[in-house]
Amino acid sequence: MRRVAVRRDGVVLSCLAGGLGDEVIVLLHGLAGSGQEMLPTAEALLPGRRVVAVDQRGHGHSTRRPRDLSRRAYVEDVVAVVEELAGGGPVTLVGQSMGGHTAMLVAAWHPHLVHRLVLLEAGVGGGGAQDDYPDKLGDWFASWPVPFADLRSATEFLGDTPIARAWLRDLDRRADGLWPRFEPGVMRAAIAAVVDGARWEEWRQVTAPTLLVQGQNGTIAAAEVQRMVSLRPDVMHVVIPDAGHDVHLEQPDAWVHTLRTFLDR
Repeated sequence: MRRVAVRRDGVVLSCLAGGLGDEVIVLLHGLAGSGQEMLPTAEALLPGRRVVAVDQRGHGHSTRRPRDLSRRAYVEDVVAVVEELAGGGPVTLVGQSMGGHTAMLVAAWHPHLVHRLVLLEAGVGGGGAQDDYPDKLGDWFASWPVPFADLRSATEFLGDTPIARAWLRDLDRRADGLWPRFEPGVMRAAIAAVVDGARWEEWRQVTAPTLLVQGQNGTIAAAEVQRMVSLRPDVMHVVIPDAGHDVHLEQPDAWVHTLRTFLDR
C-alpha cells in the first residue's frame, strides 16, 4: 500500500492505496481513527482487488484542522477520492462507525458511485445530542496528557485494548513527544454533525446491495437496527460474536470472512 493524496476544497486527503484489478474497495474509518487501522482489512482483500483506505478530513495524515466539518464535506471528500483514485467508480464503500454514516450518505446522494455498501457498527445517526455525547467525547480526548513522552507513557494512559493499540501505532512523533493524529475540538464537531439528526430518508434512498455488520456487544441500538432492516429487508445483516464497536480490530478474522462472503456473492 502506498500513500497518495487527493486535494479538494483546500483540504489534503491522505489515502493508502494498493492492489490490482477492476474491483475497487474504499475503506472509511471511524471517529478519531485513520486509514492505518483499516490496513489489516485492506491487506486481506489484496492483491486481487484495488483498495483505498482514506484518512478522512481532520484525521490521520489528512488536513488536521479543516474549516468545514459538515456531513456534506465528508461526503464530497469521498466523491473526490472515488473520482480521482477509482476512475469515477462505481466502488464498494466500507465504513465503520462515523465512516459508515459517511458511506451511507454517499450511497444515497451519489448512487452512481456506489456498487455495494458495507456498514460496520454504523447506523443512521442522531440520538446522541440529548446526553451531550459530542461534548463528553471531545472532553475525553482533550483530557489526554499530550504530548506523551514516549510509547510507554502513552500505553499507560490509553491501555491495551484493540482501539488503544490502533491509536498507539498511529501516534505522530514530534520533537516534543508523541501526539494523536486528531484534535479534540475537531472530533467534537465532526461527531456532533452525525448525531444532529437521524438520516432515515437517506437510508431509504440507498439502492446498492448492503451489508450491515454489528458487534454482539456493539453500540448501535437494537431498535435502530430493527428499523433499518425492516425498511430495507434486502439488507444482509450479520452479528459478530464477542465483539464490541471496533469489530475490525477485536475480531478481525470473523470480520474479514463476513466481508469477503458479501463481496463474493
